[in-house]
Amino acid sequence: MADAVTSKTPWTPPAATAAAAAAPGPKVGWGERMLPALGPLALFIVWDLVVRFGLVKPILLPSPANTLITLIQGFSNGTLLLDFGVTVLRTVEAFLIAACVGMPLGIVLGSNEKAYRSVEFLIDFFRSTPSSALIPLFLMIFGVSDINKVAIAAFGAFLIVVFNSAYGVINARKQRVMAARVMGASRWQIFRDVLVWESLQPSFVGLRSAVSMALVIVIVAEMFIGSDSGLGHRIINSQQVMNVRDMYASILSAGALGYVLNILFLTIERRVVHWSGR
Repeated sequence: MADAVTSKTPWTPPAATAAAAAAPGPKVGWGERMLPALGPLALFIVWDLVVRFGLVKPILLPSPANTLITLIQGFSNGTLLLDFGVTVLRTVEAFLIAACVGMPLGIVLGSNEKAYRSVEFLIDFFRSTPSSALIPLFLMIFGVSDINKVAIAAFGAFLIVVFNSAYGVINARKQRVMAARVMGASRWQIFRDVLVWESLQPSFVGLRSAVSMALVIVIVAEMFIGSDSGLGHRIINSQQVMNVRDMYASILSAGALGYVLNILFLTIERRVVHWSGR
């Protein structure tokens, strides 16, 4: 009877544990919150000083204020916004292809080290080859089209995803694999419940690198593969007609896009792989 009463009594944490759980986290001051803004602020100050003192001709480098005005006008009247949207669409398409094909393939290859070693040379070879060197090859295969730009970006991003996913599985913590075997887990259970989860953290690192790579390749492809839209097309056209304000505004928007994509994936990684390092 006493045991029954005891079992119904709710468990309460020790005082120290409860106090630690209730204690507020360290407060972040305004100074620390403003740290990420110091770099861009310093860049714009140096940029402005270079223009003011005439170290670079205005025809080659407009002031940051004029560049920002052109950037805002380009988004407000829709011309820059349209090219921005086209580049985002191509980048997302290339990334989704790379992720949907590369992650499962990398996990499968990583679960069988012999299988991965048999294709490791090909992955490393093409991963080390500049994507711009493959543009003529993709031109021959896909011709001058949007598919070409997406395909070459997807290929470059795919190699990064496969590499990171495979090595995440290969380098899975041996203690957890051994613990699963000791508890009688089958090979499929070890693959599903241990290796897949262990590969998530390096896979997310690969996905973050892959989306940046996809953006870079898309912009380069827009510059040199018969494009009539996109940030790369806008940058190269502005350079050819010496519209430097529009060129720098387009470069800033491309940089901002890459930064936002990186921060987005960092946030998703921290939420999904919250156990990383434990």
